[in-house]
Amino acid sequence: MRLTWHRRVLHLRHPFNIASLARTRDIEKEIIFVQIEHEGLIGWGEASPASYYNQFVESVKATLQRAAGMLGHDPLAFDMILGGLREHFPDQPATISAIDIALHDLAGKILGIPIWKWLGLNLQHVPLTSFSIGIDDLDVIAQKVHEAADYPILKVKVGTQDDDRILATVRGAAPDKTLRVDANGAWHSSNVLERCRHLVQKYAVEFIEQPTSPGDHRALPAVRAAGLCPIVADESCCSVEDVLRCVGYFDGINIKLSKCGGIRAALKMIHVARAAGLKVMLGCMIETSVGIAAAAQLAPLADWIDLDGHLLLADDPFEGIGGQHGRLALNERPGLGLIEH
Repeated sequence: MRLTWHRRVLHLRHPFNIASLARTRDIEKEIIFVQIEHEGLIGWGEASPASYYNQFVESVKATLQRAAGMLGHDPLAFDMILGGLREHFPDQPATISAIDIALHDLAGKILGIPIWKWLGLNLQHVPLTSFSIGIDDLDVIAQKVHEAADYPILKVKVGTQDDDRILATVRGAAPDKTLRVDANGAWHSSNVLERCRHLVQKYAVEFIEQPTSPGDHRALPAVRAAGLCPIVADESCCSVEDVLRCVGYFDGINIKLSKCGGIRAALKMIHVARAAGLKVMLGCMIETSVGIAAAAQLAPLADWIDLDGHLLLADDPFEGIGGQHGRLALNERPGLGLIEH
């Protein structure tokens, strides 16, 4: 198998800010596309590294250079290939995810079926995706909500001094929509119960994602005991080893392929979460339809999905996954089911 890759600069429709990162006006995101070629067929993958997980475009490139000679000749030898990559590069899950996605896309094309069908899943059980509203000036937030009028579920980024005004703006512009809230770890044990109670009661929030930082879970059992809404782990749950650590503190986990290392690892996390009584959410980074389509193959196994990274872009180079009105469009095309522009 031949592994190649190239950088791509994506352009966002709006700057996208979260509480854990300094606010910028940057509307670009750099990712790396991966291709694995075997007997005339090509599988596509995507690495969307995030600096807050200590992964960068340059670290992706360096890892791919070292991994290029480790794939072997059998594109269906998933456990051997991915197990070796995890052993050698345990701190580079975004890169491993890109290779994992490309292998799945390639395997689907070899077998002539979509990945979801290969996994034996049922498309009748795909939840609607939320549409994310990043932190911004209130007039820009109102504009974003207006532009998202066709999406029934909004996930609102909070974790600032303006949380009330942000949610009041969103709720005022979208009185009937389902609202989900993501604090990206910005609250603390000293105020998390108060913040959660206030937002749920005032704005009818469906669930709250990562209210406190990964190392500050002391007050979360009290939040859960209050019965306000589900509490979902994101930054606190990056791998299958983290899943059981969330029991007692969270009601569910947010699985992202770039955090855990791809489809294969995500499946393990889903099974462990179900066995532990945790709900499952599938999330994403800012990424193209390649990364979104890969995660969407697992959507029938999720309670919630937040797979809208491609919808935030002005120049997605692929199509085929859809997303209008919150409905992803998994299809019968082999592999990821995408069409390149």
